[in-house]
Amino acid sequence: MSSLSAPYRALTLGMIALVTLIAFEAVAVTTAMPTVARALDGLTLYALAFGGALAASVVGMVVAGAWGDARGPAGPTWAGVALFIAGLLIAGTAPDMWVLVGGRAVQGFGGGLVVVALYVVVGRAYPADLHPRVFAAFAGAWVLPSIAGPSIAGLIVEHLHWRWVFLGVVLLAVPSILLIAPGLRGLPPAERGTADLSIVGWAVAAAVSVGLLHFGGQRGGVDAVVLIGAGIAGLVFVTPKLLPAGTFTARRGLPSVVLLRGFAGAAFIQTDVFIPLMLTRERGFSPSAAGLTLTVGGLAWSLGSWYQSRLGQRLGPRARLTLGLSLIAVGVAAAAAVVAPAVPVPVVVGGWLLGGFGMGVSYPTMSALTLRLAPAGQQGRSSSSLQLSDSLHSTTVLAVSGTLFAALIATAPYAAYLAGYGLAFGLAVAGIWVARRTSTPTGTPGRASVPVG
Repeated sequence: MSSLSAPYRALTLGMIALVTLIAFEAVAVTTAMPTVARALDGLTLYALAFGGALAASVVGMVVAGAWGDARGPAGPTWAGVALFIAGLLIAGTAPDMWVLVGGRAVQGFGGGLVVVALYVVVGRAYPADLHPRVFAAFAGAWVLPSIAGPSIAGLIVEHLHWRWVFLGVVLLAVPSILLIAPGLRGLPPAERGTADLSIVGWAVAAAVSVGLLHFGGQRGGVDAVVLIGAGIAGLVFVTPKLLPAGTFTARRGLPSVVLLRGFAGAAFIQTDVFIPLMLTRERGFSPSAAGLTLTVGGLAWSLGSWYQSRLGQRLGPRARLTLGLSLIAVGVAAAAAVVAPAVPVPVVVGGWLLGGFGMGVSYPTMSALTLRLAPAGQQGRSSSSLQLSDSLHSTTVLAVSGTLFAALIATAPYAAYLAGYGLAFGLAVAGIWVARRTSTPTGTPGRASVPVG
C-alpha cells in the first residue's frame, strides 16, 4: 500500500497542496515585496513584513503542538488554514503597509499552525511504514516552489498585479481544503488532554528574540551588534524551554534528532544564501546563472527525498542521517573551495548537487523518526520542536554570519565568505556526530527516556 492508494489519496494530495501553497507564498512574497513596498510607500516597514511573519510562525508552531496533543490535529489544521487564508486576504487588499504587515503576521501564525498540525495528521492517519514516503512528498512540496516560485511571482507582478501574489493563493487553497476534509473527519478520536499553556509564553519570548535577530541583520554598526546580541541571549534562555530536555547535550533519541534538524537546516541555508552572492560578486555571474546552482541543489533535494523513501529504506535511520550530513559537509566544503579563484565553478555545482541530495535523504528521515520517538501523547509537541529547531538555528546562524560578513567584506572578502562557509561546515560535521546518537541504546523508541520540556 502507498500513500496514494485509495484510503489515503485525497488526504495525501490535499496536504501536499497545502504545503506547496505555504512554501510558494514564502518564496513569492520575497520576489513581490520590493514592488509592494514602493506601491504602499512602506519601505521603512520592509523588514517588518518579513520579521513579523517569521515571529508569528514560531508562536503558531508551539500552539499547534500543544493543541494537537490535547485535542487532536484537526482543530489546529482548520484554524491554521483559516488564519492563513485570512492573512492572505488582508495582505492582498491592504490599503497601506501597516495593514499588510498585520496580514503577514496573521498568515505566518496560520502557516505555523498548519505545518506542525499536518505532521500530527501523518502520525495519526498513516501506518508507520508510509511515514517516510509522506514526508518525502512534503519535502518535494517545499523544494519545488523554491525553484519555480520566483519566476512565477515575477510574472504575476509584471503582468497582473502584486495583489494577486496573495489573492491567487486563496483561490488555490479551496481545492486543498475539500481534499483534506474527509481525511480529517476520519481521524481516530484523540484522547482528551490538557495543553501546557505556559509554553505559549515561552514561544512569544522566542518570537521576540527572533524579531531582534531579524532586525539586527537589517542594520549595521553598533545597532546590529546590540540587537543580534540581545536576540541570541533571549534564544539561549528561552529555547531550552521549547525543545526536548537534553537537546543541547545531544541526548540519545529524540533530543538528538531535534538538534540534528537545526544543524542540518542551518548548515544548508547558510551555504545556499552565500553561493549566489559569491558567484555574482566574485566570479561575474549573472543573477540567473548563479541561481541555477541553487536549482541544482533543489532538484537534488527532491531526488534525495525520493531515494530515502524507497531505496534508502534498506539503510537504517542512523545510517541515512550520517550519509545525509556527510554529503552536506562535502557540499559546503566545495562551496568554500571555490572562494579560491583557481578552483573552477563546476566544483560548487557538483558539490551542491551532493549537498541537496544529502538534505533530501536527511529531512524526511528526521520527520519520520520524530513521530516514532515522540513520547506517548506528545507527537504534536515533538513535531513542533523539530520545526522550531530548524527555524531558530537557521535564523541565529544567518544573523551571526551576516554580521561577520558585513564586518569583513570591505577589507577581507575571502575571509568574509570563509567565515560563513566555515560556520556551516562546522555545523555539518557536528551533525555527523549527532546523527550517530539519534537511536536509543537499545535501538527501540525508548519513549519514556525522551521527555519534552
